[in-house]
Amino acid sequence: VKISILCFDLSTNAFGRAGLLAQALSHFYDVEIVGSSRSGKIWTPMGQTKIPIKKFGWNRYPGFFRIKKNILDAIDGDVILASKLMPTSFGIGLQKKKSSDKPLILDIDDWELGFFYHSGFFGRIGRFLNFSNPNGLPYVWRMEHLVGYADAVSVSNRYLQKKFGGALLPHCRDTKILDPLNFSVDDVKNKMGFTGKKILMFLGTPRPHKGIDDLLVAFKKIDNPNLNLVIIGVENKQEFLNRVDASIKDRVVVMIKTPFDELPKYLSAADIIVIPQRRTSDSIGQIPARLFDA
Repeated sequence: VKISILCFDLSTNAFGRAGLLAQALSHFYDVEIVGSSRSGKIWTPMGQTKIPIKKFGWNRYPGFFRIKKNILDAIDGDVILASKLMPTSFGIGLQKKKSSDKPLILDIDDWELGFFYHSGFFGRIGRFLNFSNPNGLPYVWRMEHLVGYADAVSVSNRYLQKKFGGALLPHCRDTKILDPLNFSVDDVKNKMGFTGKKILMFLGTPRPHKGIDDLLVAFKKIDNPNLNLVIIGVENKQEFLNRVDASIKDRVVVMIKTPFDELPKYLSAADIIVIPQRRTSDSIGQIPARLFDA
């Protein structure tokens, strides 16, 4: 049995959950990951995956119609698994199910509409009129009303289960790989330049709803030269550093996205892991994957 996992954007952290599902299922089935990439690249943390990937370009409509046809033609699994309630994963999955009669599983780990709703009423109106974006608000809204057409549904947390039903499938991690006892903490700290220091670590994509600004404000209030804040997962290192207050810049270390293979090493060096999630429409349907890493 072959499973085709549809990822709505292979260049973002959307690949995280899709990759996790692919790795778990690959122990029992033939698995492939299929999807478009808005930047044309593969999300760095999943760049070393051994799972076969079929990557396609991205464009606005009407250009995306041709890309979508190519994706549909490339899906050759016996079972389709759409990761996230998005038009370029679940929407394409629905089309393939209709044309091939192959079973479709939907996995939901975010309330996608929440990412649009944080902008307020007038912001929603503007976004609802964005018909050229294949993953724009009107299409995402439509996806939420088509959940019942999936043959099976899995969700990552209780909030989403109450909203959409389905089987609970939390984020999971291999605790043997993440075991900090696999590493010499002192050696890792020495190589990172933190000999004799304590490390406060934020690991993940530093977006506003993840409380990164709150973390920087709180860290500024801690006057301890032996405590360093390490932020791993930024897109542009210099751009992020420009946001950091000059008074704490010498104690804040910023690192770009790192492959998952290197994650356990860095986690072992952390004395405290912080997950300062804000309660907004963006985050209300989330349980951060980093909570399981920690």
